[in-house]
Amino acid sequence: MEINQADLTDIPQLCILLDVLFSQEAEFKPNHELQGRGLSKIINNEDTGVVIVARDSAKVIGMVNILYTVSTALGERVGVLEDFVVLPKYRNDGAGSELLSYALNFAKQKGCKRITLLTDDDNEDAQRFYLRHGFSRSSMVPFRLSLFRLPLDN
Repeated sequence: MEINQADLTDIPQLCILLDVLFSQEAEFKPNHELQGRGLSKIINNEDTGVVIVARDSAKVIGMVNILYTVSTALGERVGVLEDFVVLPKYRNDGAGSELLSYALNFAKQKGCKRITLLTDDDNEDAQRFYLRHGFSRSSMVPFRLSLFRLPLDN
């Protein structure tokens, strides 16, 4: 297995991985056009973040995104871990652990002082995985608001 940064030619395979991920998540639905646009924005702008992939030969078998922001509480760069998925065939053999470890080290090298992630409330397998890798449950509760339908104020 090889782990490195994704490039634009990986986007079709990344969209297939996102299909797998979004089939598990209640809030999201696959849309390759939108996913490709978002992935391109990350891959083309290193200040936005990074898409890291695990490969078995030329096949992308796993991915994770680290998106950057700044924490006013820490006064430093922090990361948001998103879209972490490994193809089912490659789960439970260490691929996910290696991919996560690589991503966390990459984020640390880029100056991130904290990583935050969200997982579905009922995804106990993922929660156990993150707890095994040093994450802890936050007392913060996420809220979302879609801005698609809000009128713009001038």
